[in-house]
Amino acid sequence: MHVYRSHTCADLNTSNVGDTVRLSGWVHRIRDHGGILFVDLRDHYGVTQVLCDPDSPAFAAMEKVRAEWCIRIDGTVKARDESLVNTKLPTGEIEVFVRDLEVLGASAELPLMVFGDQEYPEETRLKYRYLDLRREAMQQNMILRSNVVKDLRQRMWGNGFNEFQTPIITASSPEGARDFLVPSRLHPGKFYALPQAPQQFKQLLMVSGFDKYFQIAPCFRDEDPRADRSPTDFYQLDVEMSFVTQQDIFDTMEPVIAGMFDTFGKGRLSNRDWPQISYRDSALWYGTDKPDLRNPIKMQDVSEHFRGSGFAIFASLLEQEGNEVRAIPAPKGGSRKFCDRMNKFAQQEGLPGMGYIFWRETDGQMEAAGPLAKNIGPERTEAIRQQLGLGVGDAAFFLGGKPKSFQRVAGKARTVIWEETPKAPEDENWRDAFKFAWIVDFPIYEQDEDSGKIDFEHNPFSMPQGGMDALLGDPLKVLGYQYDLACNGYELVSGAIRNHKPEIMFKAFELAGYGKDEVEKRFGGMVNAFQYGAPPHGGCALGIDRAVMLLADEDNIREVILFPMNQRAEDLMMGAPNEPTNEQLRELNIRVIPQE
Repeated sequence: MHVYRSHTCADLNTSNVGDTVRLSGWVHRIRDHGGILFVDLRDHYGVTQVLCDPDSPAFAAMEKVRAEWCIRIDGTVKARDESLVNTKLPTGEIEVFVRDLEVLGASAELPLMVFGDQEYPEETRLKYRYLDLRREAMQQNMILRSNVVKDLRQRMWGNGFNEFQTPIITASSPEGARDFLVPSRLHPGKFYALPQAPQQFKQLLMVSGFDKYFQIAPCFRDEDPRADRSPTDFYQLDVEMSFVTQQDIFDTMEPVIAGMFDTFGKGRLSNRDWPQISYRDSALWYGTDKPDLRNPIKMQDVSEHFRGSGFAIFASLLEQEGNEVRAIPAPKGGSRKFCDRMNKFAQQEGLPGMGYIFWRETDGQMEAAGPLAKNIGPERTEAIRQQLGLGVGDAAFFLGGKPKSFQRVAGKARTVIWEETPKAPEDENWRDAFKFAWIVDFPIYEQDEDSGKIDFEHNPFSMPQGGMDALLGDPLKVLGYQYDLACNGYELVSGAIRNHKPEIMFKAFELAGYGKDEVEKRFGGMVNAFQYGAPPHGGCALGIDRAVMLLADEDNIREVILFPMNQRAEDLMMGAPNEPTNEQLRELNIRVIPQE
């Protein structure tokens, strides 16, 4: 017999009755029933009930065992009485009478319990992550993650992609976040960087003649943490293809992602024909470039109804260029109490408030109510109602100014309205779905309102729509072949068709104030390569951590990462970051300046 086990804790059934077996695992739960000890023994695969009474030679040793001790037992498989069968366990028809026991690893007093559903502070869970990971829900999340990665790999290989590994130590490159720098011992005063993404390397692979590349790539970004973002590192399915258009990327990736969600999403993928929504429309309709399409509410521009109206605040705002008034329809939100609640919500978000109109029935007639309705009059109010498609019992909320000043709050308000208003029967289970949309036509540039300086708003490596001709016109009108895939309010995929022509790249950076010398200094490897017959190419990256978070029905990305950092980017378990020794600093020619 094997030194530790003949079976796992999920293997045994009635066909094994009478067999002598050996099991190893952790003590999940102990119950003392009148001198008979029942122990649920757990390993990675499942749970088996073992029992021990005073007739067993192992009884004295079993009495000393405590929760989460790691033990080995030898025993005889017995059938449970029919009344004691546990139908919830694959091994629920049998139990093992223990005849011998060896303690493989005793446990100290536990800082958190593995058995049960107790809630513990995140700091405790992360400090003792190895215990937290023993819990059933965490085991399931990590196995789900492993299976998702396996599934993605198989799909990519099946589509003719080759998997390559790109460098982890490289040069610093602006990718939209701060780099993690690594000092060089051999080159004092110089630093490597951990890659924010394999962006430049995968483009160089296309120049090298590899047609289809993918990688399950670690990426490192020194970012502020959020519930859906790790503050240090994350993994992505990184993809690049040659001789492709934007639509080719969509046609390639949609079956991969839809297939993954079909396999692991419990039948909740609700839209097969993923719409392509422009960045501008997404901002207008949803207040974000990662919309949650489970919520059907679409905001609209209603500026024309307020120009020259009796509502002086909006009328005067609209006299200034760039200002708009937008409406958030609120079906079934037509009560003064709810309208006041939403006005207070806007104030809590830092805005002066939200105007509103709600429609009610008075003496058998539909009536528009609220301060705005009185100020702009019945004709304009009716035009707004018809544009928004609202009726009795509905409401609309209004925000005005430069869209960027209120867009975020408008998007949050749209979410609150949908979550807190009554639903039609077909929408009651709206949360239990996955809805995807491609967001396209991102602007490449933006203008700082104070300085007037033009800078990149999004990926500087995207090919501008219209090529060089587009760059010779108004920079603020230049759109890129750049795209994101949104799902349920999260950005799941981001990508672009790349700017592979040096002359167009130099011009694109010139408009943002970067001279040719600076571009060659920052991106010399890639720019030089593009001079030697670079093919048209494009790609994208799928955030694996975020995808698994959605599939696992978790709200926090740390629930699907094995050993995550906390909110302050600290590893409480391993004690990182920590202070280097003086010897290490001398070897690297680095001096740390103490903070005051």
